[in-house]
Amino acid sequence: MTGPSGIDHAWLPDEALRGIGSRRVTIEGDGPLVDTLRAEVAYAQANVGALHGNGDVVFRLDGDADTGPEGFTLTRSRGRTTVTAAAPAGLLYGFFHVVRLGAAAFTDAPEQTHRPALSRRMLNHWDNIDVHPVMGQVERGYAGGSLFWEDGRARADRDRVRAYARLLAACGINAVCVNNVNVHGGEARLLTDRIGEVAAIAGELGEYGIRTHLSVSFAAPVVLGALDTADPLDDGVRDWWRTAADHVYAHIPDFGGFVVKADSEGQPGPFAYGRSHADGANLIADALAPHGGTVHWRAFVYNHLQDWRDRTTDRARAAYDHFAALDGQFKDNAVLQVKHGPMDFQVREPVSPVIGALPRTRVAVELQATQEYTGQQRHVCALAPMWSEVLGFRPEGEDGTTVGQLADGGGLVAVSNAGADPYWTGHPLAQFNLYAFGRLAWQPDADPQQLLDEWTELTFTPEETADPERLRSGLRAVLRGSWETYEKYTAPLGVGFMVQPGHHYGPSVDGYEYSPWGTYHFADRDGIGVDRSRATGTGYAAQYAKPWSQTYETPESCPDELLLFFHHVPYGHVLHSGKTVIQHIYDTHFEGVEEAQAAQRVWATLADLVAPARHARVAELYDEQLRSAREWRDHVNSYFLRKSGIPDAGGRRIY
Repeated sequence: MTGPSGIDHAWLPDEALRGIGSRRVTIEGDGPLVDTLRAEVAYAQANVGALHGNGDVVFRLDGDADTGPEGFTLTRSRGRTTVTAAAPAGLLYGFFHVVRLGAAAFTDAPEQTHRPALSRRMLNHWDNIDVHPVMGQVERGYAGGSLFWEDGRARADRDRVRAYARLLAACGINAVCVNNVNVHGGEARLLTDRIGEVAAIAGELGEYGIRTHLSVSFAAPVVLGALDTADPLDDGVRDWWRTAADHVYAHIPDFGGFVVKADSEGQPGPFAYGRSHADGANLIADALAPHGGTVHWRAFVYNHLQDWRDRTTDRARAAYDHFAALDGQFKDNAVLQVKHGPMDFQVREPVSPVIGALPRTRVAVELQATQEYTGQQRHVCALAPMWSEVLGFRPEGEDGTTVGQLADGGGLVAVSNAGADPYWTGHPLAQFNLYAFGRLAWQPDADPQQLLDEWTELTFTPEETADPERLRSGLRAVLRGSWETYEKYTAPLGVGFMVQPGHHYGPSVDGYEYSPWGTYHFADRDGIGVDRSRATGTGYAAQYAKPWSQTYETPESCPDELLLFFHHVPYGHVLHSGKTVIQHIYDTHFEGVEEAQAAQRVWATLADLVAPARHARVAELYDEQLRSAREWRDHVNSYFLRKSGIPDAGGRRIY
């Protein structure tokens, strides 16, 4: 039940099952997911050894319950804990909720009903079937090989896939796309003659209520079907997609749908035929509709061959410019998948204006759990606080709807950070990002700090430590401020990037400054930043509704943390904090290294409370984080000292 030996059990160690495993459990209901629940309970009881807890636990399937397809009601009274659900998925989620509560699940408390705020809570795996010569087995993957693919085919041993499904269901995730959005030759054929491999994976995921999705190439009718066109308005193309969808559902009846990256970074799309992205998405939506499937159409469309000399072209504007005018033109089963920021998962960006600009379109918000620009799972960087800020943002202003509420129609999606590494995520503490994503997708307004404590209680069991309060306090110190720490020693004030080209690890202040990718900071001897104002810049700020368009329009009203994203300012510009831009750069880069050093020292004090192998892995990675943080500090500070000629007021050593 817990997967192959030698694999970390993450937030489902056997000890977490002790509470329910020690009690008498009754399960009333039938169906595959109820069978999974029975197997979970049997496993929990077998590992406890004897029933000795007080009270009974009842899981009851009740078709009249008002809980929705995935919700459940928990009641606790007179020594009995009862979970009631209208559908089997609710019972399974109720089981994992009881596990999360621990002893509290068996203490009398008022009745509570829990329902997911978002119906689709999805992970995208950027996994390749064949090892890519540049991107490897997993594009932007930092946790070993693929969970699904090995040596050019689906893994024969799928025990880890089932163990993964179990972990995901335990934190609320209900959909997984199993291959890269950049679809290569081998992946394209998963849609047709290799669908059996996908079906085998889907069978394991489905045991825990997780629907499988597949990334497909928009050009599939040409690549696979020998058609001479992929024009979305061509009758032959439409027939081809309908036949392809029928074929997939014949093999996987509960298949979720397709994910499409089109007209983006070299991937083919409808622009080649003079058609819109609504035309392209609707083509595939129509093919999926008879089966209840959904197409997730990614809005990551921009000019990646930009002339760096041309300051009028702004990558940040691209998604809004391409998609805002199409609002209301997408079919009901087409979801526009929008990155949470307008650029590319930077450590600090504004929330994308696209999310609030399409009220008649189903929008899914896309996050990135894999730490492409946030330390690549070699640095501790807990992303839940960032994601919480995004989900709580109100595009229409203080009284408007939050991003988390706007995502109700399309869901929340994250690029997975899991792989074949024994710790799932490479860095053991990066497991928190995966766990927190699932919990925030279920409840977007959840408190990130409470989620951290919840993950800690589950992951680090009482058997592992004799002093749980010291461990809890230490993990808070290590993880709570880690996002802000990483931001401090990397790119300042929202300007973004400044990374080594290609692999994106480590500092290179001018790495992308003269590139075609549109990721510039425009630093000169007088100042730094990108003018995105309506009055004098690219006009990006005007894509927001009021009051945000006004807030972002001027340096005086723009929040400090986004200043250089929206404005080019002198080094002597005074921030709301009272510091100049240049002094802020110096101070934060020194502070970031000091904070990382302090976190490393805290981790060292936990050696007697954490399993030796886990502690050693994190300690080794902290050495690399400190090395890299110092490089960031010295590169960035030296660059701006030489650029500006303004010395550090603190007199610290800058090279």
